Amino acid sequence: MPRLAKELGALEVKRLTAPGYHFVGKVAGLVLQVSDTGARSWLLRVKIGNKRREIGLGAYPGVTLATVHETAAQLRKQIKDGADPVLERANARRGVIQKQIEDKAKAWTFRLCAEAYIKATAPGWRNAKHEKQWTSTLEKYAYPTIGEMLVSAIAFEDVLAIVEPHWMTRNETINRVRNRIELVLDWATVRRYREGDNPARWKGNLDKQLAKRRNVAPVKSHQALPAEAMHGFMVQLRKLDTTGARCLEFAVLNASRSGEARLATWDEIDLRTRTWTIPAVRMKSQREHKVPLSDQAVKLLESLPRFDDEPLIFPGRKAGTPLSDMTLTKILRDMAVGAVPHGFRSTFSTWVASSTSYPSEVREMALAHAVGDHTVAAYQRSDLFEKRRNLMCDWANFADTPQIESDNIIQLRSASPSRV
Repeated sequence: MPRLAKELGALEVKRLTAPGYHFVGKVAGLVLQVSDTGARSWLLRVKIGNKRREIGLGAYPGVTLATVHETAAQLRKQIKDGADPVLERANARRGVIQKQIEDKAKAWTFRLCAEAYIKATAPGWRNAKHEKQWTSTLEKYAYPTIGEMLVSAIAFEDVLAIVEPHWMTRNETINRVRNRIELVLDWATVRRYREGDNPARWKGNLDKQLAKRRNVAPVKSHQALPAEAMHGFMVQLRKLDTTGARCLEFAVLNASRSGEARLATWDEIDLRTRTWTIPAVRMKSQREHKVPLSDQAVKLLESLPRFDDEPLIFPGRKAGTPLSDMTLTKILRDMAVGAVPHGFRSTFSTWVASSTSYPSEVREMALAHAVGDHTVAAYQRSDLFEKRRNLMCDWANFADTPQIESDNIIQLRSASPSRV
């Protein structure tokens, strides 16, 4: 027990204005603390076990001297009896906070959590269509079952009821829905709106109840033309006098993705160096990609009209609007070609591997695929550019060269081609 200070009366306490600690007596360790700003508050300085503690007892003069004497005496008695008022206060505060969290969680349905998650993360998505896809798939598959359920109450059985009916028939779509539910529930857990394991998790959870995806939905390659049919295809494609046909031709010549070609702008093209620089924001890899342009690709670009108010190389019907992906697909359908736009990348890859001596690294970099680790990729980028230029020139020349037999010419359907 610390030495008891001289007991001060109410008037003497009122006169205590110097910054610091002022012991007021009657109860050991009772202090009036005066801050540098002149604010005054009560403290009880005690030792609980081996720890020294300071217990706040309120502000003066809101808490009077008589009241603080009584409160301090009660706390001293509790400590003597083995209690820890500081710990009890902390537990009480945690209890209040936990109740506030629980009360808040009661208002969070799965739908609200999903909408909040989409709003928070959508700005970082590369494709604006993803937000619509998220919303539409959750609206169709998840919300009817768990949309209005409290996120804290969603269990394994609820997720299984959404996923299982479509697992064998719409596997790709329903697996995306499952993944989206998992992400929303993870978000809700971090926000402390729910707790426990994530019932939408695949590994060690739903994989124990559903067939393996590779057995239900085996990976299918994109439909592609055989390399020996390329000349015939290019002959027929060049007969079509449409923007869409030129865009598809440009994509094929550069073995690029259709989206990269459709959204290409004139400021990405440097005809002097014969280079097309695709910015990172438009690349799947999120890395800038430089494409060496062949003679055929340059000739195609030089044949196209240019307008001061139109940045797109291949604009759609409406100024400033790119061609849709379906435009290129429709061209192939009208030509009765058993391939999709992306399939020409497979044709290119197969041709390089089977008919040329170019190393696989050159082929993969031409396709804008990652090659090795970041260090290897950084070292090789400048070295492989000229090799890639030779490769793309050989590819364009191959497509321009008739094969021995002429039966590889692909006949167009009699249907009129698209206007774009």
